[in-house]
Amino acid sequence: QLQLVESGGGLVQPGGSLRLSCAVSGASLDYYAIGWFRQAPGKQRELVAAINSDGTTNYEDSVKGRFTISRNNAKKTVNLQMNSLTPEDTAVYYCNALRGGSYIYSWGQGTQVTVSS
Repeated sequence: QLQLVESGGGLVQPGGSLRLSCAVSGASLDYYAIGWFRQAPGKQRELVAAINSDGTTNYEDSVKGRFTISRNNAKKTVNLQMNSLTPEDTAVYYCNALRGGSYIYSWGQGTQVTVSS
């Protein structure tokens, strides 16, 4: 079983960049797929990026070319580099392990990303 803690959120201007980190503890990260989700006020939580145990990645269409998910199994971290941010990216961002395309664990606190002038 994994424990996951998100960090790195903050206030950025449109067009800016931000890097989120997911720190993992508990079991080995090596064989888990990990996803970054986000939830904006009044909207459903959505999966925006995922990375498989073999390093392959998948992205929601709206973030393709702007977001990059990566993993470092030795450091037990999964990062989300976010570039060219827009106000539509404003949300609380969460990480979670994935199985069959869906999340495994209960949700943590997440980290707030606000894109505003």
